[in-house]
Amino acid sequence: MQRNILLFFLVLSSLKLIAQPVPAVDENIPHLVTFGKEGDKAWGDNDFTQIIFYSVPKDHTEPIYIRVFDPDVGGTVDEQKGEWDSRMKYSIYGGEGACSNDDAKKINLSGNFKSGTLLGTKSFTENERYDGKWYTFGPFNPTEGEYLPDYGGYIIKVVIEGVDGDDGNLYRLFMSQLPTENQQVEGAFAFYFRYKFRLHDDVNEISHIYPFIDENVLAIKQTNFDWDNDGFIRIISVAKNGEFLKVSGDNDWSESLHEVHPNEKNTSYDIQLIKKKTAKIKSNNVVIFLKNQYDELMPFYSVPIGGIPKYKYSIGIKP
Repeated sequence: MQRNILLFFLVLSSLKLIAQPVPAVDENIPHLVTFGKEGDKAWGDNDFTQIIFYSVPKDHTEPIYIRVFDPDVGGTVDEQKGEWDSRMKYSIYGGEGACSNDDAKKINLSGNFKSGTLLGTKSFTENERYDGKWYTFGPFNPTEGEYLPDYGGYIIKVVIEGVDGDDGNLYRLFMSQLPTENQQVEGAFAFYFRYKFRLHDDVNEISHIYPFIDENVLAIKQTNFDWDNDGFIRIISVAKNGEFLKVSGDNDWSESLHEVHPNEKNTSYDIQLIKKKTAKIKSNNVVIFLKNQYDELMPFYSVPIGGIPKYKYSIGIKP
């Protein structure tokens, strides 16, 4: 798709200093989640692998670092099942194919989702040294990433795998200019094609994810896993004022099709995840992804490109 020029300038115009945490501040999501490979899928992780991409502008020449909060599997943040017996592997990739390889976007475990050049890797088990603390990978030269103008610059891929055990690893990421603190890289942002995360326990908290609807998208098909019937998911856009997505139950998949209004082209969707007030479901882990009418996966962005969409009554359609 010819998205690069429009996307690049829209990203630059919408970036904030909070663009590089994953989950992002605007998303209001507590943690990413990945279980050990012997985990029970009914706990909210369908394949025990997560892939996050970072885009670094071509004109950024200083070293970058990938930082992981609470990288170990144990302690107060993570989700225990029996004994702490899990091992989590974090790997950083750049070079040709890191993002352009379709297996990486699909998380095709039987394919080459570890495409590209390995830049760094480390595995963690239960370890108080890393519990509730940051671990830093790098430094990396931005040019070690895969250069893709369609995605705004040099792309660095972070692969998180549950290689042993059955516990849940809850963690966060940050791309930084410094190894010892989180300092944003100007113009950088994150994106992801299959998003796996923990919802808030507080029923009053609303989480958000932000896909961009480019000029070629006519319809989206959303798929979610293990929502546990924990409330509802809706779309807010310039033309949709709360169109509902079909939600899944426990250890279940659900999907629904949604047409794109012409005025939604080249804007973001605000997909809101709203918990049921009465259910009070705790520790709910969810998987969600989108495809366009060509059956291509669509990325979510750590910042809503063009800004958080506001419904315009003059062009709206009935929800």
